Amino acid sequence: MPGTAKSPELHAVVIGGGIGGLTAAIGLDKAGWRVTVLERAESLEPVGSGIGLAPNAQRALDVLGLGDRVRDLSAWQGEGGMRAQDGRWIVRTSAAATARRFGGTLVLLHRATLVDLLVAELPADCLRTGVDARLADPGGPGRKAVVTTPDGDIEADLVVGADGINSAVRTVLFPAHPAPAYTGFTAWRLVVPAPKRPFAPHETWGRGGVWGTQPLKDGRVYAYATALVPEGGRAPDDEKAELERRFARWHDPIPEIIAAARPEDVLRNDVRHLIDPLPAYHRGRAVLLGDAAHAMAPTLGQGGNQAIEDAVVLAHHAAPGADLFAGLAVYSAVRVPRTTAIVRQAARTARLNHLTSGPLRAVRDTLVRTASRLGPDMITRGFAAIADWRPPQPPYAAGTGSGAQEREPARR
Repeated sequence: MPGTAKSPELHAVVIGGGIGGLTAAIGLDKAGWRVTVLERAESLEPVGSGIGLAPNAQRALDVLGLGDRVRDLSAWQGEGGMRAQDGRWIVRTSAAATARRFGGTLVLLHRATLVDLLVAELPADCLRTGVDARLADPGGPGRKAVVTTPDGDIEADLVVGADGINSAVRTVLFPAHPAPAYTGFTAWRLVVPAPKRPFAPHETWGRGGVWGTQPLKDGRVYAYATALVPEGGRAPDDEKAELERRFARWHDPIPEIIAAARPEDVLRNDVRHLIDPLPAYHRGRAVLLGDAAHAMAPTLGQGGNQAIEDAVVLAHHAAPGADLFAGLAVYSAVRVPRTTAIVRQAARTARLNHLTSGPLRAVRDTLVRTASRLGPDMITRGFAAIADWRPPQPPYAAGTGSGAQEREPARR
């Protein structure tokens, strides 16, 4: 918590300087830990894409006193919805109804904006870039964890593995566990100037693929696309040309957005997920969060959101002065079931929105349209268990994050 006296003898090392790792470092620092963040890249330059933060992640950021600042920097999702490939609206969504249902609405910002805000909240000299850090020993009762770096070994009371989908920390903790598997689709992301004509935020479900267009506050748009393709494929020319081949005949403003992109603006990544859940997210003094623990398909927009949740829950249960090993056990106990359910829900959604059969797509669209006419709760019900989440403690700053505490097992 802000104002908590630091315990200089208690040292937490965070391996990975992405959104989850930086949020964990802030939470642990506020809880009283001395924190070091080790990032392999020479500088923190997030990929050119946006991120949507749902009410659950905003409540977690409220706990750190950052929620209002994030909302001020973000575009709030307005009226929009789901469209068919030819532009017909399947479902229209209301931002007001979403806010009433979940206590807030989705906000969108560039990943670089969020990372800059998180870095500015870290203590001076906390972040070290260009460091290839490896977990050599997860430690245990009476034995500290050991992290190796080119400059020598670091002993730590706690090591946080926030090193992404290819996590080396995860491999050390669970060497026999299956690696993340290919979902069957790849994703493209781009940020470009907004189209000249006004448009409504939308996600379009077409034949074997998805396109999404979301505005950012700075006058640009974040767009993303997915398609069923073999793993490891690349365009014979460039990825902008690949988007043109696949999506340029879809409805407006999709062709205009593609035309506004430069080839170097388009990012492409095969999508993998950890569909086989880990048995726990900790071992000894080492703990996993974010994609290192539960990589998921982006179909629910929850990858970064769940990393932020992880970070706040970890900081709460790893408070200095408490039993660290009991706290890590509770962290695993509350996070594994929740994130496993979301990984599986994201996989089911991916199967639904990548249908290739025309008749099946027609049935799907009709069912979704019918459900929306029965009432907005029919559409939002599937997302309610995600967006309604509350952190395990009230927010540090006044905001939208107050509410019931997360259900969790009692410590022993």
